[in-house]
Amino acid sequence: MNTTLHRFLGAAVLALAVAGCASNKAKEGGNTQFDFGPLGAPGTPAAQAPLAAIIVMDATGSPTFENERMVYRLNYNDPLQARTYANSRWSANPLLLLTQRVKSRLAQAGVKVLSATDSSNNIPILRIEIDDFSHAFSSTSASEGQVMLRASLFNGHALQDQKTFTRATPAPSADAAGGARALTASTDAVAADIIAWLASANRKR
Repeated sequence: MNTTLHRFLGAAVLALAVAGCASNKAKEGGNTQFDFGPLGAPGTPAAQAPLAAIIVMDATGSPTFENERMVYRLNYNDPLQARTYANSRWSANPLLLLTQRVKSRLAQAGVKVLSATDSSNNIPILRIEIDDFSHAFSSTSASEGQVMLRASLFNGHALQDQKTFTRATPAPSADAAGGARALTASTDAVAADIIAWLASANRKR
């Protein structure tokens, strides 16, 4: 069996499995909704707040992430095609979910989190652009939740620093539930990375 046929059959098997799960969910009635769950304790508690206060703007990104659909990719077959789970959704779009999670983790670390509508002077501004937020399959049985974003730190209109963060967490199962768990873990890991980066940037001010 050549490699192309092997990949085709593998993709077909996984597609049928996803379709079967979707069919069962449909028979049970309605869509299954996922979110990031309870905040929980941080993986590495901060010794002190990375900075006193920050304004966190709503994350931006591809139109793909502006709705509640759960995106997955069969990277071993066609990494350029973004697919969505038929009967599984996020409770809100990933841009909003990630923004809220980052805010929650910052507040948990002792930072006063403000919004763009708050009246404030000389408060740094965090902007986030999401490049990837998907359940990526490297084979029919191996997958991970991939999050890649670009964070920019501004003082007023001046860019202080910018960094790209990438995290990938193995999914416990090859379905929407496994993808949701993996993407939640990757989002929390990225949030921890952002907090550490902000602390470093604050020391350089």
